[in-house]
Amino acid sequence: MLAMQHPNSSGSPATSTTSFLANFTVLQEPEVEAVVRNGTLPQSSPFVAGLSMTLGILFNVVALIILAKAYNRFRRRSKATFLLFASSLVATDLAGHVINGALVMRKYSDGTTTDSTNDTDASCLFLGGCMVFFGLCPLFMGCAMAAERCLGVTKPLLHAQLVTTARTKIALSLIWLVALCVALLPVFNLGTYTYQYPGTWCFIRVSEGTEGQDLAFVILFSGLALSSLASAFVCNTISGITLVRARLKKTTTCSKSRSTRSNDTEMVVQLVGIMVTSCICWSPLLVFGLMSALRSYSGSLDSDRATYRRLMITGVRMAACNQILDPWVYILLRRAILRRIYRITKRQASLKGSIFRSARWEASSFHITEKNASNKI
Repeated sequence: MLAMQHPNSSGSPATSTTSFLANFTVLQEPEVEAVVRNGTLPQSSPFVAGLSMTLGILFNVVALIILAKAYNRFRRRSKATFLLFASSLVATDLAGHVINGALVMRKYSDGTTTDSTNDTDASCLFLGGCMVFFGLCPLFMGCAMAAERCLGVTKPLLHAQLVTTARTKIALSLIWLVALCVALLPVFNLGTYTYQYPGTWCFIRVSEGTEGQDLAFVILFSGLALSSLASAFVCNTISGITLVRARLKKTTTCSKSRSTRSNDTEMVVQLVGIMVTSCICWSPLLVFGLMSALRSYSGSLDSDRATYRRLMITGVRMAACNQILDPWVYILLRRAILRRIYRITKRQASLKGSIFRSARWEASSFHITEKNASNKI
């Protein structure tokens, strides 16, 4: 999905200057209500959205090619399951970026919208469902990958018996199915998708007129997403501690080859990168959406509606960054890149150490020379 920028306004030169600044700041409450009542959004250039979409597609395609080559190389090894999960995650991110981005760019190019808090239509239902579906899938997959690696690191024999390619594909199908079922709940009147400020994207109704079903839907969505992040954190922590203990005790030499240990370390490092990226990018939208829905349902949001709209648009922009940053986890945190970084760091450390030792040797030589000269005197 794309980062949603606020559209420009047309009119006099002074108004055009103000609208240019509005691309980077959120309007205050009276201006927001004016836009909503007007029912139309002026034309805006889709350049920023198009650039974001192009970069996201490019990065995801590059990461997908890297993962496909690695999967062909490790097809019969324990890393194949991880690579299958990772490839599916990147492919899902790519699909979400293209579909959501195309819908958002269409809204920008049309420059029209309806009431951003009450009205909805077929395109809004589809975009809202895609937002929920492509939001939950990567978080579920990140959790499943962390659990799979935790089992592989702590119980390698049990992992070899239970985890197979066929079962991995079944798990992926279940993840997509569960996310799809959650996204389709509004079709059965269990929640509502509505236009969100500034009218270019749709999400669960959280800012105005929130009912009990909407609140339950927000709690379900945020609860599943945050639970996935928490589970991934626990599994990655266990895997990391296990690998560190094994390396310190050097007990894995007889049971695992050096290549296997290196693969485990690489996968855990990548999983930590995925987890950190997902937490940073998705937590704001999940937390702000839940807080906004709770206050709207209790009727205490009126005075802070503009603030929560600003927080929501910030949250969705950060969530959009997740699909752009995820591929870089696989591009940058590969074993070859990590080895290169380690060698450069080690070389710099050894260079600094040699300079320090040389300086100490020169200082000590100077003191010895001074001492000998004083003794002669």
